[in-house]
Amino acid sequence: MSEKIKVGVLGATGMVGQRYIKLLEDHPWFEVSYVAASPRSAGKLYKDAVANRWLIGAEIPSGVQNLTVQDANDAKLAIGKCKFVFSALEMGKDEIKALEAAYAAEGIPVVSNASANRWTEDVPMLIPEINFSHLDVIAEQKKHHGWDKGFIAVKPNCSLQTYMMPLHALIQAGYPVKRMIVTTLQATSGAGYPGVASFDMIDNIVPYIGGEEEKTEKECLKILGTVKDGKIENAGLPLVSSTCTRVPVVDGHTACVSLEFDLPEDKKPSLEEIEKIWTSYKSVPQELDLPSAPAKPIVVRHEDNRPQPRRDRETEKGMACVVGRLRKCPVFDVKFVALSHNTKRGAAMGGILNAELLKAKGFFDNL
Repeated sequence: MSEKIKVGVLGATGMVGQRYIKLLEDHPWFEVSYVAASPRSAGKLYKDAVANRWLIGAEIPSGVQNLTVQDANDAKLAIGKCKFVFSALEMGKDEIKALEAAYAAEGIPVVSNASANRWTEDVPMLIPEINFSHLDVIAEQKKHHGWDKGFIAVKPNCSLQTYMMPLHALIQAGYPVKRMIVTTLQATSGAGYPGVASFDMIDNIVPYIGGEEEKTEKECLKILGTVKDGKIENAGLPLVSSTCTRVPVVDGHTACVSLEFDLPEDKKPSLEEIEKIWTSYKSVPQELDLPSAPAKPIVVRHEDNRPQPRRDRETEKGMACVVGRLRKCPVFDVKFVALSHNTKRGAAMGGILNAELLKAKGFFDNL
């Protein structure tokens, strides 16, 4: 690519926004040219707006340090400054939904990390390896709102990244799943900054995260759904029962999964067949060689005590799902433990991969 696409980051001073800023440093396709945040940060140089609260553990990228932070509430300010925006907004859902629509109405596509539009029927909720075909709904979304160039695409909840690719690989291979029980052990970084109080997390596990169980049980059905009559129609299966917990780990969400196939006993896959399906799994991001796509989306480990967040979260630069402890389940059919990096695959880097897919499929060609 001869010239990089100029992009903006909304919510650029927050934890996820900072992660976008850092991950986009030296990106081969995109260059951050616009940063926006709350009115209290507007007017400051970015380096001053995040002074003493830069959380990523490395220097602020030099190309962004001296950008002036704009008011994210005014979409018109972004016109001519960037071609599309990454949304890492932190405010009420109704406010985010209205604001993302305002950017789209101004002809600025929104690639969102926020949850506000995940259940909007004509907004694709993307895991690029799984439901890349949901991009087809964007044409109807633009038509419905009367948007010329703008549109909205979102990523799902971070905890789903731990098991959705292994699940999809099995379904795609002809082994539909009827029921699942999922228990997530979610890192503290998933709560944002400053997150959960240290007194609650040290020497402790919190067996409740508001809204997470509903997201875990329902979002997978939209991801596995199909585009029909200009909207995304949810899949009917699998039925999912989840328990979501917060554990004293900085990064890396873990899920313990038990699943039952919707097949007669003699048609169900062996453990060897399941592992073969997982290790050979590839999809459109790998075929297109997208810059942030993992070469191996699913990595299987055979040690009895893996995956572990500290040891395995950076696999494939934090973009792989690492699976281990695959074994027979005495209640359902099989069970396994899966891990993903919640602030990379599950957040900013997953959003960047969505943008790369949109770019490769021509959605930014006429901006």
